[in-house]
Amino acid sequence: MFRNVDVGSYECNPFNEISKTHFLVTAGTKDAFNTMTAGWGGYGVMWYKNIAVSVIRPTRYTKKFVDENEYFSMCFFGDDKKAAVAYCGVNSGRDVDKCKECNLTPVFDKAAPYFAEAKKVIICKKVYVDEIKPEKFLDASLDDKWYPLKDYHTVYAGEIVEILVND
Repeated sequence: MFRNVDVGSYECNPFNEISKTHFLVTAGTKDAFNTMTAGWGGYGVMWYKNIAVSVIRPTRYTKKFVDENEYFSMCFFGDDKKAAVAYCGVNSGRDVDKCKECNLTPVFDKAAPYFAEAKKVIICKKVYVDEIKPEKFLDASLDDKWYPLKDYHTVYAGEIVEILVND
């Protein structure tokens, strides 16, 4: 059962949470939504708001849903769903029903869809969007290494409006 956690008092190690567990970014409505695996992002404070950042490449189907909706979710899972999270990173919602294939139960009682099997859910309201620009790299090796196809991410900064923890 999920419980709300006060956003201002929530504590975590974002380095472990983001890069070591990976997570699903989800957006849309009950009628049309999609989810994708993410491994880059972060948390912080900007504009005196608690912010979560997610980045999405232009080729990802989920990008359409994040672009078209005001809110998105970031869902974190336990080890029992590691295979499901991996599956959502290499299969497109254009081609398969990820929820069916991964036994994920979408929930639509918040501003953004999330999954009943998640251990933690962060609901975000988009407050800033921009594209990564190659000319802005001060370390050109990052561009060379991560963008050989020149498919630069879109950066989404979302105000964290709700954190749900599934005990």
